[in-house]
Order: sequence, then structure tokens, then C-alpha cells
Amino acid sequence: MAKKLVIIMANTDPRNGQELGAPIFQASVAAAMEYQVEVICTAAAGCLMKKGVAEKLTMKPGDAKTIHDFIKDAHSAGVKFFCCSPNLELHDMTPDDLIPECQGIVGGAFLVEEIMETDCRVLTY
Repeated sequence: MAKKLVIIMANTDPRNGQELGAPIFQASVAAAMEYQVEVICTAAAGCLMKKGVAEKLTMKPGDAKTIHDFIKDAHSAGVKFFCCSPNLELHDMTPDDLIPECQGIVGGAFLVEEIMETDCRVLTY
């Protein structure tokens, strides 16, 4: 059985907070179950790794807990978050703009290698 879960947040629209809860929650649950978990944020979801973005988002209006709070909780549980390299240009970011919970910047080869050369499962949102 795979001991690693890779969650790809590509089609998750940060403008719709309800879409952000499930992948981050699933990452936290898997980490609590002692799986190694990596969340790769790419395309529209890549902006979540930019300082100031997730802090302003909630799953629904009026929530006190922000999406960044959920990311911090997942990170504390052992989830590793990564930003895909094309997102730097797409979202006008530099490496200095990344939130502290982001482990770094990865390219397409990282994703392919993680999936093809390790014993893992993949969830895509």
C-alpha cells in the first residue's frame, strides 16, 4: 500500500472558498493517518502560496478561520506545500512572496517523478 499522497490543486478556484476546504482537509486527514502528504498548488490555485492571498479567503462568508489557517493546520500536521514554478510569473510572485508553509518551488518534472517513481496515490482538485 502506498504511504504517500500527492494532492494537486490545479482546477481549484481560489475565488470560491468552498472549493478550497476539501483538498486541504483531506491533506490534514492523511497526515494525521501518518501518510507522507504533498500538496502541489498550480494554475489558479498557485496564488494560495502567495503571502496575503489565503489570509483573505474563507470557506464561506463570516467564517473566522481563513484558508491560510487551514494551510497552517495542515502544515503543522506534516503536510508539505509546494508552488509550481510557472505560478511565479502567472501570479506576479517571487520566491520571497511565498508563505512560510510553502516548502519551495517545483517544476513539472518534480510532479511527474513523484508520481512515476514513488509509491504514491494522487488526488487532483
